[in-house]
Amino acid sequence: MNLAFVESPVQLLNVLEWAYTEGGGGRVVRDVTVVVLPPVDPMSRGQLRRMAELARDEGITVRWQEARGDSGTPLKSLRALTRLVRNADHIVIGDPFSRYVQLLLSLVRPRRLTVVDDGTATMEFVALLTRGERLVRWHRRGGSGPRDLALAPVSATARRRFTPSAAREVELFTAMPVIPPPGITLIPNTFSWTRSRFGPPLLTKGADLVGTSLVETGVVDRGQYLEAVAALARTHGATRYFAHRRESTEKLHALEAVTGLEIVRPDLPLELIARRGPIGRTVLSFPSTVVHTLPLALVGTDVKVAVCDIAPEWLRETASPRAQGFLAGVTETARDVQRLAPWRVTAVATEA
Repeated sequence: MNLAFVESPVQLLNVLEWAYTEGGGGRVVRDVTVVVLPPVDPMSRGQLRRMAELARDEGITVRWQEARGDSGTPLKSLRALTRLVRNADHIVIGDPFSRYVQLLLSLVRPRRLTVVDDGTATMEFVALLTRGERLVRWHRRGGSGPRDLALAPVSATARRRFTPSAAREVELFTAMPVIPPPGITLIPNTFSWTRSRFGPPLLTKGADLVGTSLVETGVVDRGQYLEAVAALARTHGATRYFAHRRESTEKLHALEAVTGLEIVRPDLPLELIARRGPIGRTVLSFPSTVVHTLPLALVGTDVKVAVCDIAPEWLRETASPRAQGFLAGVTETARDVQRLAPWRVTAVATEA
């Protein structure tokens, strides 16, 4: 049995992409059970429910498993999933950084393990795995608190599960420009399922802007972000702002007031929204997953993707020391995109 664990809409989309590739590119392999471990924020849950509908339409079994909430919920969920995970020959993982998934992995020794894209986090996962370091997200500081120390053995066991052996095959299904450690099989994610099911999209005359949650994660200063969005919108004639699912309502209201942009809260991952259309002829983004995935999803169309770098002065004091280098790497490795220097954005904002 193929058993997949996902915690975000993008992870579920990429499980569908993997299943389509696994099925030979003409159909989705059906022997897949997807366990959705939903987060608490309403927008993520809404997108996950819509993605679950698409997965079920493809013949995939989807199980919605609440793993967060009151103090007893995680343990109840763990008990409910233990037998299921122990019976699986093949485990597919959307988030290798997830403490909950790491705990499940520590209970089994799967013969086949596949990690599907979780956006730019895949790049950090591969880098840490190659260097043999702890699996800690790039934007997190510390990692030495009581909870981290208590879960350190679980994380170490999970990291060993990602090491291929004679008894275990490990695969990476990704659209990111990464080179996995020796022994891990790389399977390119070309978004062939998305392109086969949707589009080509109708193109509008203006530009669309893609939002980011860098403010919410404590990486980028809020004022600098508002200024940069306003400058980009003026310079490129953007009319719509596609909000990231983790962006706060308060920040989005401020953006709407400052920029006059139409704020759109997508009900599906942006790759599907863009492929269905309508979409602007230019899509503007800050360093994020979409600068790698949108060119693939929109191949064969006339849409141009442009990415604006993050200037060092935009970063907050709370940002991880790795933040600037990681974000620069996201844009430097992007293919088929136009790169916009942040100083141009600041200059335009200053003149206005």
